[in-house]
Amino acid sequence: MTDRFALGRRTLIGAAATALAAPALLVRTAQAAGEDIRKTAMSTEKDMPVPTRSLTLGDLKITVIQDGLRPSDKPEQTFGINQPPQAVADLLTENFLPSDRFANGFSPVLIETGNELVLVDTGMGEGGRANGLGRLEAGMAALGYTPEQVTLVVLTHLHGDHIGGLMAGGKPAFPKARYVIGQVEYDFWTNEARVGTPAEGGHQAVLKNVKPLAEKASFIGDGATVLPGMTAMAAFGHSPGHLTFRLESAGKALILTGDTANHYVLSLQRPDWEVRFDMDKAKAAVSRRKVFDMIASERLPFIGYHMPFPSVGYAEKAGEGYRFVPHSYQLDL
Repeated sequence: MTDRFALGRRTLIGAAATALAAPALLVRTAQAAGEDIRKTAMSTEKDMPVPTRSLTLGDLKITVIQDGLRPSDKPEQTFGINQPPQAVADLLTENFLPSDRFANGFSPVLIETGNELVLVDTGMGEGGRANGLGRLEAGMAALGYTPEQVTLVVLTHLHGDHIGGLMAGGKPAFPKARYVIGQVEYDFWTNEARVGTPAEGGHQAVLKNVKPLAEKASFIGDGATVLPGMTAMAAFGHSPGHLTFRLESAGKALILTGDTANHYVLSLQRPDWEVRFDMDKAKAAVSRRKVFDMIASERLPFIGYHMPFPSVGYAEKAGEGYRFVPHSYQLDL
């Protein structure tokens, strides 16, 4: 035992000397190890069960599926971009969140009406799978659904994380579905005027993923009835023709807010703060207040595409904006 202890002491002393002599080497080694851990976590996540959550709204069964979760750095470069970075950091810290990182989830929604299986937004699709995203189809399979069972696909807007799952292998991912798309949104993204502008990438994605489905699509506007009990409401700003949807069944209601608010603290507590991905930032702020004033005053549950999974909650007026109240069991009873 004495010899082993002596050897341990010599080893520790040598290691300490190396650390003192070469701290940069240790930092680089730690950084490499951290990167390996992140890559391993991402690889492991692909093999883990897809998070899902089913709820009841009157006669409707609503299921939220997490298409993926993407951590990012520097939240101040996405949210509150018209504010001092420290103000963003301080608000995150006040809400027990890291000030230098945030996580963005993606949550398509399945709705069983009894006659239809409706999918609202489609996630990243095959293009996101290398990064642990695009898990909608796997989540559906785990729940016993097949893409062929989807009868209607409804799109809140045409950003890539909502339309990426429309096509698979160059063919419609939901081969028997009809589609509902906002007319204003579709007209903007298919217009050749987008070529040569910052919107050209989105234009090309819509030509690839959405335009081939146009013959099976209905193009709608504010106030349109999608199905009995499902009504479109304009919430322009995040994108030119962004839509939200009101669901009603058996005297109960719920709002699908899409990307009206993209962070449960930074977008809701400070609805006037500018968001990098909002295309018309002033109009997006007006839409946020309009939609969440309604949600708060009517005490309605809502599902937000980027809210913390399972993306369901309530909003109450508080201070400059709204406080997010996560769903617990209200829609299970």
